[in-house]
Amino acid sequence: MVRNAERRAQLLDAGIELLAEVGARGLTFRAVDARAGVPTGTASNYFASRAALLRELGSHVFVRLTPEAAFVAERMRAPHDRERERLLMHDLVDRAEADRAAHLALLELRLEAARDPEFRVTFGAPMQAALEASLRDHVEGGFPGGAPAGLALYLAMSGMLLEHLTLAESLPATSDTHGAADVHAVVDLLVDTVVPDE
Repeated sequence: MVRNAERRAQLLDAGIELLAEVGARGLTFRAVDARAGVPTGTASNYFASRAALLRELGSHVFVRLTPEAAFVAERMRAPHDRERERLLMHDLVDRAEADRAAHLALLELRLEAARDPEFRVTFGAPMQAALEASLRDHVEGGFPGGAPAGLALYLAMSGMLLEHLTLAESLPATSDTHGAADVHAVVDLLVDTVVPDE
């Protein structure tokens, strides 16, 4: 069988959707084939084992989560102050809502890494690289608060996204939302609390 990049991406996207819906325990070659709408046996032709599939999903999820370079460049043109940081965090939430499956799959991959020491090694590297890139962008971009604020904001947003994507009703309501949780109000609270107004 001739393997092609488009079919591989189709299978990986199906795997991401499955992780988001049923978790890692439901990730089988047969389930990936069915989700991708391809003949049974296709996924096993592309991935030597379930472990290989998980490794590639661990990389592919970042492909889906990384914003387009032009989008980032446009957002970074304005001064790097608290308000620019606020806009970037709102964009992060909007992208999480637009591709909820990829963010839920990322959470499931984190859990799989906690259970499987071998996967932890391969998945930990891109996670560490993402954190380092985020901190480097914050510091080198001259955003307020330097590395400590960058790390605190990364961790705060990670926790907030976990709540928002899994148990949104647990987020607190604000006075202007009449008893309903407003994730963007929570983003404002986090940015105002963590990022100094310099």
